[in-house]
Amino acid sequence: MQITDILSQVGGLKSMARELGISESQAASGAAALLPAILGGFKKQAQAQPTGLEGLGGLLGQLGGGGLLDNVLSPEPTDVNQGNDVLGSIFGSRAVSRTVAQNASLQTGLDSSLLKKMLPILAMAVAGFMAKQSGAGAPAQAAPAGGGLGDLLGGLFGGGGGNAGVVGAAPAGAGGGLAGLGSLIDMNGDGNPLDDILRMAGKALG
Repeated sequence: MQITDILSQVGGLKSMARELGISESQAASGAAALLPAILGGFKKQAQAQPTGLEGLGGLLGQLGGGGLLDNVLSPEPTDVNQGNDVLGSIFGSRAVSRTVAQNASLQTGLDSSLLKKMLPILAMAVAGFMAKQSGAGAPAQAAPAGGGLGDLLGGLFGGGGGNAGVVGAAPAGAGGGLAGLGSLIDMNGDGNPLDDILRMAGKALG
């Protein structure tokens, strides 16, 4: 199952559409274009953590855990400051966020200013969903050892549902758990779109 389908099922796309004043189909289109860079950012973060998957789970908890998704789904306005914190952690600079939005605008025809507003909300939804699935920042009901976030990332990054082409990630069939995550975070030639976006952002800064 694609992450856009998951966000639709939990109500994330409807919430984003309501908050941004757009249709749910426009929200789905924008999300599909923005997600490859967001997921690529989480892949890079997992690779950079000394403890790998456990470190990524800890980072998700520090950023707000499952409460990030709850914030997006709430009828109250989303606290985008939390979303900007997530983006800062996975992208490192506002220039990367701008380039991600511009790139998605070219793909979808949606205005880049709209996509800039969507980006932190979407990042919160994804981070919060991943945290809920992994038990990051949650008490006793954490996911089983060796599964949880690794299995989730396996699915999101191409482990099932034909999602590999969407997120440009590891080959289909990549396993879950810690070992599976290791195969998912093959940063050499894995087609991570964030690498290209980072290069474009670097040129924009130069």
